[in-house]
Amino acid sequence: MARVTHLFRAPKKRAPMEELQEAAAAENSGLEGCAHARPRGRRQVLLMDEETLRTFHLTPGMVRENVTTEGLDVNGLAIGQRLRIGSVELQVSLVCDPCEQIEALRPGLQAAMQGKRGMFCKVIRGGRLTCGAAIELTQGTATN
Repeated sequence: MARVTHLFRAPKKRAPMEELQEAAAAENSGLEGCAHARPRGRRQVLLMDEETLRTFHLTPGMVRENVTTEGLDVNGLAIGQRLRIGSVELQVSLVCDPCEQIEALRPGLQAAMQGKRGMFCKVIRGGRLTCGAAIELTQGTATN
């Protein structure tokens, strides 16, 4: 079963990520208190899976994701795919392309992570996200 293993938010842009045990997801915005929340945008919440992080010898939060998952191939999710985490509903909206911040972690990592840095989602229905919560795919298909 897919589940949430870590939650993070950035209190300010480029500031270190704060790890949380629970977070409020605001409809059509992102995580409350996160500098990267984007009202009406396609880049509201970034999902990343632990399996991909391990492949690149990275730990949760290093790629600045909001939600770290286990048991879900995040990079295999289709644009438009919907997920339910507790009362929160997310919709995959955009592939997250690795940027210079990824390259700063380790030379060559930006190119190596192309297509593997996770997926941005829109918050379709807000609510509370908690570590350990199950993730359910509710529409479309995704590879696991």
